[in-house]
Amino acid sequence: MEQQSAVSIDVIALRYGRDDATVTVGIAPRRWEPFAGQLALPGVLLGRGERLVEAAVRAVHTKLGVAEEAIAAVGQVATFDEPSRDPRGPTLSIAMWAVVGEPGEAEWVAFDRVPPLAFDHNRIIVAARTRLGEMLWKDLIFTRALTGEQFPATRAVELTTALHGARPDPGNLNRTLAALPGLARTGERVRVKATGRPAAMWAFEQQDGAVAAKH
Repeated sequence: MEQQSAVSIDVIALRYGRDDATVTVGIAPRRWEPFAGQLALPGVLLGRGERLVEAAVRAVHTKLGVAEEAIAAVGQVATFDEPSRDPRGPTLSIAMWAVVGEPGEAEWVAFDRVPPLAFDHNRIIVAARTRLGEMLWKDLIFTRALTGEQFPATRAVELTTALHGARPDPGNLNRTLAALPGLARTGERVRVKATGRPAAMWAFEQQDGAVAAKH
């Protein structure tokens, strides 16, 4: 009988706080073999009857030391099915994203500075960056978790640059923001740098009921 593949949940945990310069990804040393001591994305094997979001939250909490209440939103990115990706045997990896609000015990690195990681986690991060760049300004749960309910235009530029790898055209970005449902310029401007013109502020409309934190 052929060996059945286990299901691994590997999480691209993103942190972009109010004072952070760019989006960073959480990684931590593995505690056990294979690749003990090597840096890796937080990951767990999917438990019997466990939902994907539950497993992703468990991975971020147990592997990165982030409190569960600090995990703002979680979603699915892609599936990786290379049979030899895990030396223990066939393992199907479902990559998830999570946006967190505290550093925990993890090492946080920019997308362009990710070191060599265990398994195929570097490939997962590259693929996830492309997918998350496509989701930004389209997936409202993902976007609002990163931006907060109000944000300066400079934050929109920094987020787009981090996920796309290049600075956006200001005119195109403004048109993208203006077309986003529930998002509008407030008319307020705030100074985010010591020099230069104050940045325009954008804000999401308050909705009846809470926005779903995880999906």
